Amino acid sequence: MAAVAALTVLVAIVCMMPASSADAGDAAADGSISWVFISSILVFMMVPGVTFFYGGMLRKQNMTSLMAQSLVCIGIMGLVWFICGYSLAFSGDGMAIGDLSELFMEGVAESASGGSISDLEFAVFQMMFAVLTAALMVGAFAERVRFPAVCWFLLLWSLLVYVPMAHWVWGGGLFDQLFSVLDFAGGTVVHICAGISGAAVVLYVGVRNDSVRKSRAHNITLAYLGAMLLWIGWMGFNGGSGLFADGQAARAIVVTNIAAVAAMMAWAVVQYMVTGRVTTLGLITGAIAGMVAITPAAGYVELWTGLVFGALAGVICFFSVRRFHDMKRFDDALDVFAVHGVGGILGALLTGVFATSEYGAYDGLLYGATDLFVGQIAAVAITLVYCFFVSYAIIWLIGRVMRVRVPEEEEVVGADIAEHGEPAYCI
Repeated sequence: MAAVAALTVLVAIVCMMPASSADAGDAAADGSISWVFISSILVFMMVPGVTFFYGGMLRKQNMTSLMAQSLVCIGIMGLVWFICGYSLAFSGDGMAIGDLSELFMEGVAESASGGSISDLEFAVFQMMFAVLTAALMVGAFAERVRFPAVCWFLLLWSLLVYVPMAHWVWGGGLFDQLFSVLDFAGGTVVHICAGISGAAVVLYVGVRNDSVRKSRAHNITLAYLGAMLLWIGWMGFNGGSGLFADGQAARAIVVTNIAAVAAMMAWAVVQYMVTGRVTTLGLITGAIAGMVAITPAAGYVELWTGLVFGALAGVICFFSVRRFHDMKRFDDALDVFAVHGVGGILGALLTGVFATSEYGAYDGLLYGATDLFVGQIAAVAITLVYCFFVSYAIIWLIGRVMRVRVPEEEEVVGADIAEHGEPAYCI
């Protein structure tokens, strides 16, 4: 409720702001500047959303631990982005990585020009994506990795995985130079990257104690609150990614909501058919799966395709979650790969089918073109291979110099006490 109230106030303030010029072009530019700032706040709000959503699904003994890990995602990713991450991702025209010409964001333009937002505002918006991607990823290996190891992993991962991916997808790097690829708001660089990177760490550290793994969500209310914050934040996540307050932003928001509700209802149907009941966790996870799937296509497709993206995501991610839960040697604590990885792959491939040049640069298979679909397959494959092996190498190297895994007795007690000395609940 507090988040909704704050958002309402922000929108009201923006709506009351006078245009700086009677010129329609200047007014439109002012609107875009305000909208992208609001979108940046909305994406940042998704980080506590992820924390509540994930934390509610864990045991109460690990709520503080997850909050601490989310906070260091903000701290480490934010510092790296300011110092060199933005420059490496968005400066220069190298195929593999950018350059350091804008180290410490030196020289990044503060003023808008050409009817668009400023480079500095764009850098802030993109920083929120970096933070959120890391926060999504850590949920995969929750409850078993020591806090210092998480910090070192995030530092190296930000430079060796996230920054190159951002350059390849949005900075004019590998994908732009070699393939026809579309990724409106982060199907590859955010969702697939977070899902497969988390899976790499999961495979390295192994499964949790049986009693821990079989424990139930401790607070469905928190999980629901987190999911709703994510849903609200996704308006800025997808709606702001076109960088203009225009028809594309409106279309991205509408198609995102269509996909969310279609996926939620599809998940509910298949869950009822398989288990005989519909759960709150199932409904909110289904909605998130739909938004994950539509993310790479949100600005490039017709509104009706949200039904297709959402329905397929709800069904496929439901069975993916069940399949991974049955694996004895793969313990993705919060279904990060099953929802974000699988949903991101699905969305990227469907983008290659349903994208239309009326809204973007390329036509998909539905409109008789094949280049985009081939490019999407290549982008997905490269993302999976690169993010997995580099993430695994990072955690393996960290394991050579420090203890990564929480001891079993501390795992049972919970990281809140063992790692941080502060329980989330004092009752």
